[in-house]
Amino acid sequence: MTLSHEAALQSASILTDALPYIQQLSGQTIVIKYGGNAMESDALKRSFARDIVLMKTLGINPVIVHGGGPQIGARLQQLNIDTQFIHGMRVTDQPTMDVVEMVLTGQVNGEIVNLINCYNGNAVGLSGKDAHTIIAQKLTTHLVPDGSTETVDLGFVGQVAEIRTDLIDLLLATDFIPVIAPIGVDPQGNTYNINADLVAGKVAEVLQANQLLLLTNTPGLLNKEGQLISELNTTETDRLIADGTISGGMIPKIKCAISAVNHGVKSAHIVDGRVTSAVLLELFAKANVGTLIKA
Repeated sequence: MTLSHEAALQSASILTDALPYIQQLSGQTIVIKYGGNAMESDALKRSFARDIVLMKTLGINPVIVHGGGPQIGARLQQLNIDTQFIHGMRVTDQPTMDVVEMVLTGQVNGEIVNLINCYNGNAVGLSGKDAHTIIAQKLTTHLVPDGSTETVDLGFVGQVAEIRTDLIDLLLATDFIPVIAPIGVDPQGNTYNINADLVAGKVAEVLQANQLLLLTNTPGLLNKEGQLISELNTTETDRLIADGTISGGMIPKIKCAISAVNHGVKSAHIVDGRVTSAVLLELFAKANVGTLIKA
């Protein structure tokens, strides 16, 4: 299809405007937590895969950590396995953990890898169990909606004790795109499901990534009037949690973003994954498709 002269000029202008961002990010590592609606809509899934391949083509090193809650829920329902939630966290006994691992490392991870490779990317799927990449420990405390913590037993739900980057570094050095399922293992060989936001944040920290992008089902962090907070620094977050502006499932996202920027990641972004090409818009157009968090 031949573009009109006006359309061609617009395309050239877009590329020219993106040039400073491309130059700034070339050679940098960006960790992306992929989940929510972006993983459920066919159009958004393909858009995401193309975005990742374009990033790699431009010399950027994307590392993807994905969730899969809706897919896990659907498979458990198919198998007639009852699910209990505590403050939004799935209680995970051994039969449930078997299903979680099957869905995340097989179905979801494989689909993401396949889509990226369909656009001539070089994605490689792995779980945190591969090469002991994610060392886990049992989660014993949990954030409740008011920002405090409580003791809880969720079964095989874990937290990150350590990220070992040997395999990730090898893949990046050989021009591959790592796609990581948030499954970890403890020193005794027990397997744990870990919140994908938390895994992505810790991976970004240990890789000293330039940016951490957390794709969500919301426009970003909203104030009490429902308006987007386009930028936030770490000193403001405690106040926003205390007054209820940051609440519920947004608390762990914000906390892992804050931890990342406090440990060397240059910036973290809560990005609206329902927007087509949200990753590219956030990186190259600064189009306010989310909330930017800086130290």
